[in-house]
Amino acid sequence: MALGIIGGTSLFSTKLLADAKERALDTSYGTVYLLVATVQSQEVVYIPRHGKESSIPPHRINYKANIRAFKELGVEDIIGVTSVGSLKHAIPPQSLIAPHDYISLCSIPTYYDTELIHVTPGLDEPLRKRIIDAGRSLGISIIDRGVYFQTVGPRLETRAEINLMKEYADVVGMNMASEATLATELGLRYANISTVDNYAHGIIAGEALDYKDIVAAASKSREKVEKVLVKVVEGMK
Repeated sequence: MALGIIGGTSLFSTKLLADAKERALDTSYGTVYLLVATVQSQEVVYIPRHGKESSIPPHRINYKANIRAFKELGVEDIIGVTSVGSLKHAIPPQSLIAPHDYISLCSIPTYYDTELIHVTPGLDEPLRKRIIDAGRSLGISIIDRGVYFQTVGPRLETRAEINLMKEYADVVGMNMASEATLATELGLRYANISTVDNYAHGIIAGEALDYKDIVAAASKSREKVEKVLVKVVEGMK
């Protein structure tokens, strides 16, 4: 059974799939660019959520097409890799976290636009545990609990918004909740590993935020994430 990985800033220029074959898959929700590779003798399907050129902004990502592509390829286990900002002093940049829950109060995509169906969203605990165990076996520390707060990009958050979020969540990002909810709707298993690449706006007094700095910080955690993903794939044998 293939493993699906959907990545963004944290996996820009990843070497994990250096020998992968490119493919464009047409779904009823749009065309998805993806890579198919063999890692540790196992098939891995990777979708770069920002597109082939890493140029699609968060609010323009076609989440419905991306998750549907995994379904059509028979991929049942999906690991989302995301870049997040820390809402807590105790979670410093360069940390890795595997959230156990999430908050998203607006702009959640759904496949049920014309049907009265409600799903109970969540993250797949066995898959989440595989991520955590893979890190531990490699001596890579992964924070094993945390709440992810999803906001609507492309802008970053205001200080007032962060002051509200930090009372209820641990990290903030723009992608994971949409992917997890859609995966649940299609009966797929989804878990997440996030690289903490900055403190959120206002957590550290006087610290300015710039997207270029966030991308640079994410690159520092890429090797650790790649090692964890390879270990997860090894465990599929």
